[in-house]
Amino acid sequence: MIEGISIRRLGPDDVLAFRAIRLEALERHPEAFQSAYRDEAADPLDRLADRLGRSMVFGASDGSGLVGMAGYFVVQGEKVRHKGVLWGMYVRAEARGRGIGAGLVEHVVAHAREHVEILGLSVITENPGARRLYERLGFVAYGIEPRAMKQDGTYVDEVLMAKTLR
Repeated sequence: MIEGISIRRLGPDDVLAFRAIRLEALERHPEAFQSAYRDEAADPLDRLADRLGRSMVFGASDGSGLVGMAGYFVVQGEKVRHKGVLWGMYVRAEARGRGIGAGLVEHVVAHAREHVEILGLSVITENPGARRLYERLGFVAYGIEPRAMKQDGTYVDEVLMAKTLR
């Protein structure tokens, strides 16, 4: 438990707060996310609300609004549905250093443990702080995807990490 912070699953009623923090993440750190700000900003609210209702997205709130988020999905397909993915991890700058990121990841891990055997993620090589967080929480790097993304003509490599849950 993080003092003054609550973490819960977001739903359709949270669409405005979710959109605001998601767009902030994409705008401030475009190199860190596979989605593009322009694409998600154009997404209609009703479609985003529907997606939130069907998705597993956790939000961290300090009482005044969302300060962090992390999503989760199960990989589709008969042979790979034993794997899940942590995506969209973001904590607002003013809320960092309080354990919110770790709390969000722990919530995703706890949920994923009930549904999958392995939880994977990717993190850009230029974000050693996030990589240390994931390592501290039991994720192990198993490879690097070179040129995983291309942002404004610049390639970004990603470290692939996984945690065995059961």
